[in-house]
Amino acid sequence: MSDSAVQVAIVGMGTVGSGVARVLLQHPERIARRAGRPVRLKRAVVRDLEKLRGVDVPAGVLTTDVAEVVKDRDVQVAIHLIGGIHPAREILLDLLESGKDVVTANKALLCEHGEELFARAKSLGRTIAFEAAVAGGIPIIAAVGQCMAANQITAISAILNGTTNYILTQMIRENRTYAEALKSAQQLGYAEADPTFDVDGTDAAQKLVILTQLAFGVRVPLEAFPRRGIDRLELADARYAAELGYTVKLLAVSKLVGGQLEMHVLPTLVRHHTPLAEVHGAFNAISLTGDVVGETWYSGSGAGQLPTASAVLGDLIDTVVGRARLTFQHLEIWNDTPPFALQPNDKVVSRYYLRFHVEDRPGVLADITAILGRNQISIASVIQHEATQPASAGNGHAIVPLVIMTHRTTEGHLQSAETELRKLSSVKQPSVRMPVAD
Repeated sequence: MSDSAVQVAIVGMGTVGSGVARVLLQHPERIARRAGRPVRLKRAVVRDLEKLRGVDVPAGVLTTDVAEVVKDRDVQVAIHLIGGIHPAREILLDLLESGKDVVTANKALLCEHGEELFARAKSLGRTIAFEAAVAGGIPIIAAVGQCMAANQITAISAILNGTTNYILTQMIRENRTYAEALKSAQQLGYAEADPTFDVDGTDAAQKLVILTQLAFGVRVPLEAFPRRGIDRLELADARYAAELGYTVKLLAVSKLVGGQLEMHVLPTLVRHHTPLAEVHGAFNAISLTGDVVGETWYSGSGAGQLPTASAVLGDLIDTVVGRARLTFQHLEIWNDTPPFALQPNDKVVSRYYLRFHVEDRPGVLADITAILGRNQISIASVIQHEATQPASAGNGHAIVPLVIMTHRTTEGHLQSAETELRKLSSVKQPSVRMPVAD
């Protein structure tokens, strides 16, 4: 083991940064043994010097000035734990320009500016390690970029957001409404006061973009593929799905179909007792399929202080021993000539769960099935429970839920059918549509 210590700085001492500092300071022998030399925390950039962080940081380490880190030539590795885009982008570039290797957990930044940041790092002979940017403590970046390097990955199917998975678990297992489950998630610290990026699918989509770039060499903007969250999901749909033998998951999918890349983040029906259906609470899970190895599974804590700190520190050790440099220089993350085109959304093929609110009178089901038939949509099963509400005073017909499971059809056929269905006075809006995972 070398006696010369590697000097490290943490830029951003929030929840994850405090966890990283705690492990560095409480387990220096372990880190040194695995890094091959001592690793010393020299600087930690914070907003408030007086804030309690649950870790005793040595005197002189904390600072509010990121320039102290950028200008400090002794700092060799910067752990970049700032969220958002600005000033996170500018700070990361400054760290690279000052000759430092970087470890980051900022998925939004890599999703939007990864091409620029990686290119600049390579031109400077520096590295960016980013295991913690996707799925917290699950080593999925290493799995895609290194362990499965001999494969052409053919499919990614994943639960990438622990907040939404916790909410769905509460809705399905505890019979809570979406609003009740969200409140519980906020009380436990799984969801932010403003949970928008989690519940509208943005967080999962950003992570899927990064995985897709690694696995397929294709950079897909967020706006280029379908994205819908769980913020409009009703408890009734979780119940109907269960009655049909399925559970609802916010599924992030990127897979090769006929030489094109199908990609989406959507609430999806997943059959009971399959691995993804059995992922509960705030856990994440990823299925990777390679043309050589076949299907592989990864599951664990996708967020939280110590799981994410574990990924950050793993990247730090890889950077110190030189593994990060070897793998980073050969990662084909940004490709000027993508090997796969994005499949047009109207060509995507799936089975679908449909729920309508319809008038409880003769002929309604026949009208709906006729429209579906004209659009080449075959019905697999139908659920219509008896009306529980009295008939409305206006036309004398009660409104009842009608649930239809289709056979495989295209998104384009379904969109055409929906246009016709909206014209039926017997069908009340809004309707619900979710794909079914095969």
